[in-house]
Amino acid sequence: MADRDSPAPDPRVPDPRVPDPRVPDPRAVDPRAVRRGFAQAASTYDGAAALQREIGARMARRLDYVKLVPHAILDAGCGTGEAIGELAARYPAARVVGVDLALPMLEAARARAGSGQSMFARLLRPLAGARAAPTPRFVCADIAALPLAGASIDLAWSNVALQWVNDLPRAFAEFRRVLKVGGLLSFTTFGPDTLREVRAAFAGVDGGTHTNRFVDMHDIGDMLVHAGFADPVMDMERMTLTYDTPEAMLAELKAIGATNRTLGRPRGLTGRARWGQVIARLEALRRDGRIPATYEVVYGHAWKPEPRSTPEGHAIVRLQRPDRR
Repeated sequence: MADRDSPAPDPRVPDPRVPDPRVPDPRAVDPRAVRRGFAQAASTYDGAAALQREIGARMARRLDYVKLVPHAILDAGCGTGEAIGELAARYPAARVVGVDLALPMLEAARARAGSGQSMFARLLRPLAGARAAPTPRFVCADIAALPLAGASIDLAWSNVALQWVNDLPRAFAEFRRVLKVGGLLSFTTFGPDTLREVRAAFAGVDGGTHTNRFVDMHDIGDMLVHAGFADPVMDMERMTLTYDTPEAMLAELKAIGATNRTLGRPRGLTGRARWGQVIARLEALRRDGRIPATYEVVYGHAWKPEPRSTPEGHAIVRLQRPDRR
């Protein structure tokens, strides 16, 4: 509350406590740089993505407790298609659609799926009447602007891809749009403690940003509710990878395409002296002969409920005839 004698605020002067929407967050990602980075990493991704595979496996095990028989599955941010084989094996009658921003990633996923289809065909050939699984489809698109029909998907799956989306509420709105009523959104992403060692090592070295803007788990849960999802469940675990050298850690990030793609990233070379400072800071973290890298892994799932209003905003009232006996 303003003091009685204080002057009224001048509406022409911006409130420093309120972010100016016209000024982009330097920690937000540059979508073109993200696409370019993952396109370049398509050939090296599988050899370095051990963490992503492990998170995907843990995510898949959670489906054991879900009563869902999907006919259509979306793999949003499918990368090289690691999860598509798992989803196809778990739900053999379902059609899987893989979406990714980087075309070379999709080409790798298509090649992987093609070899998998050939293998399954050879295994099933001796079985009379065996029905071939639907061939996966692939679409190069942005998760926040899915080129899919509304209410066409039963299960929307996304493994560690949402940290590359600037507008998470819009992405969740898209997931809700394409899901059928009763459909499930299941995803993983990274929380604020992710790569805290890298962030600390680069702090003050230059004026740029060096890690993504990772969103807190509780904020993601609020976004799901605001997007109209029901019964959201969020939980988190920290996983730590260790490396022989700081250079090995940074090389692995590059191999999976997870290098610095923020809007505020430095545009010039780091320089030998500054780079040496970063390496020395990471070396100072060495424990038991290894360099740690922390990942805060966020798991979430939520359901698309029955609509409560029409697109025009009118309330939907459902009348049920009483059971007369």
